Amino acid sequence: MAQKSEKLGIVVSNKMQKSIVVAVEWQVRHGLYGKTERRTSKFMVHDDENTAKIGDTVEIVETRPMSRRKRWSLKRVVRQASAV
Repeated sequence: MAQKSEKLGIVVSNKMQKSIVVAVEWQVRHGLYGKTERRTSKFMVHDDENTAKIGDTVEIVETRPMSRRKRWSLKRVVRQASAV
């Protein structure tokens, strides 16, 4: 069986029931100029207990399709957002 992909990201939305949106950022080098640029992808993530809040750093893991856009599941909350 293939290894399930894992990613680390920041929660940008938790307004849904049992779902969050996680922004994952990575760096890639520009093809011509060689400068590194930051790129962001947003993933819909299944959060069964509604534990993650906006600003939390979370670890997500690839899973079976939960809905049309949800293919990831919350593994753990790595660091909670600081209270403002």
